[in-house]
Amino acid sequence: MESLEIGSRLRRLRKEKCLSIAALSERSGVSTGLISQIERDIVSPTVVSIYRIAQALETDISYFFPAPNEKPYVLLHSGQRRHILLASGARDYELLTSGSPERALDMVLVTLRGGACFDRECVSHAGEECGYVISGTLTVLLDGREVDLFPGDSIHFPSTRPHVYINTHPEDCVSLWSMTPKFF
Repeated sequence: MESLEIGSRLRRLRKEKCLSIAALSERSGVSTGLISQIERDIVSPTVVSIYRIAQALETDISYFFPAPNEKPYVLLHSGQRRHILLASGARDYELLTSGSPERALDMVLVTLRGGACFDRECVSHAGEECGYVISGTLTVLLDGREVDLFPGDSIHFPSTRPHVYINTHPEDCVSLWSMTPKFF
């Protein structure tokens, strides 16, 4: 019989929701001691306990139990990935990672169409980003400064710094980005 890993799944989701054990205890009505023991796989929770915890974490019991024959990876073939199109298709974010709630990062192929006018409004959020330019020229506005990247260039920065990606050149720009925590 394989390990169900309820404890690690519980801990991961609780941390994603930015909840302390005490806050989860208050929401669920399950004691802090029991939650701590479940997370450390010291005890096996009852169905009622796991149901209350699932409700408090806004999920269902099935989250804590792997599907039969669950693979340790997710394979997304070309054409199966989600695209987020913005600015009338001038910005295409192709999500290379699955929609799994357990993932810790996003991998995104970003295509910025050439000749399109891009908004220069910066965003900041928790985490960090690393980008690599495949083709075209990418301008990253970072802390009010323009940083130009060319094919083969990469950049890494804390996402807490105000930033936005733009393409002011006539040719399309394609870049690959990794972001933590997951953004999309």
